[in-house]
Amino acid sequence: MKLIGTRGAQALILVVLVGAVGACGLPRSGPHKNEIYSGSVMKEGDAFVVEVNSRVTQATAVTPALGFSSAFMNAGVIGSDLIAAGDTLGLTVYENVKDDPLLGNTGQRVSALTEIQVDGQGNIFVPYAGTIKAAGLTPDQLRDAITAKLDTQTPDPQVQVQRLAGNGSTVTLSGFVTGQGVYPIERPTRTLAAMLSKAGGVSIEPAVAIVRVTRGNQTGRVWLQDLYSNPSLDIALRPGDKIDVDRDSRAFTALGATGAQNRLKFETQTLSAVEALAMVGGLQTNSADPTGVFVFRNEPAAIANVVLGRNDLVGDQRMIYVLDLTKPNGVFDARDFLVRDGDTLFVTEAPYVQLTKALAAVNGTANAVNNTGALLGN
Repeated sequence: MKLIGTRGAQALILVVLVGAVGACGLPRSGPHKNEIYSGSVMKEGDAFVVEVNSRVTQATAVTPALGFSSAFMNAGVIGSDLIAAGDTLGLTVYENVKDDPLLGNTGQRVSALTEIQVDGQGNIFVPYAGTIKAAGLTPDQLRDAITAKLDTQTPDPQVQVQRLAGNGSTVTLSGFVTGQGVYPIERPTRTLAAMLSKAGGVSIEPAVAIVRVTRGNQTGRVWLQDLYSNPSLDIALRPGDKIDVDRDSRAFTALGATGAQNRLKFETQTLSAVEALAMVGGLQTNSADPTGVFVFRNEPAAIANVVLGRNDLVGDQRMIYVLDLTKPNGVFDARDFLVRDGDTLFVTEAPYVQLTKALAAVNGTANAVNNTGALLGN
């Protein structure tokens, strides 16, 4: 039996290696553009592939609808700074005697009574004044009532009343608020924006801050920036309101020939495809195909029907939106097309990249064959 010659062995090894490369496939970051198109409904796939234009950008331009119901919007500002059962009060009494003051020690003209609780019946107890009805009164009215009680026992007393945090006419602030806690509703803080300001504002970027107000079994949400720019959204507060500042949780995923492959959170209320690309470092200049920028999304039937000019689709539809940045209006379309929560942004590789990889693989295979041939020749 004759051994195979050196050249024949080289050729045989080359065929085997090339076949192995073809069978295993070349490394890549994802599907090619033509592979994505092959999955369209038109080719018996399960996704609608749609090229983005001005009509599509308008039909898909949907942002989260945040706002307050009529119950919140129609609630008027509390007319007066009324004390309620559960409130905590602070009293300061100034006396015009120093030798034998009624409330303080000898030589002490000022007496501070802190954390006086308004009980369930709306009453408070003040030494030498007794039990006084406080609920339903303003701090000024309660001051007059306490002064009248003390006036008969100490000459010309001066009384100050301050409402502190308690369980009465108060609201609770939590989340990304600079000063979390319980705050009384007072004259300067009867509205949402004023109360947030009282608490020191928010501790995150205002562009991603969402304010949620819970009142009983009702909840409303609003963008912080909208609250500041639109006075009509500055609702009046009610005792027991819970105010929570959240960070926008929306995010998208970037894959393929981009500067970075990652899951990123939104940084603004609206995010265009151009802005999303900028967030991941743009397109890879050595590998990206600017004609193959895709956005994968599960689109609600109502929007899908408008985009496709149909009315028979039911339920969420798999949609693949195509952006061609090389077209005259391509960048404008990408600037106007809004990315939404849960979207996947995928950039395909340019065709020459696979060709380059194939040539590199063949070159590597040829070198391996030559090395093998050299060994056989020895």
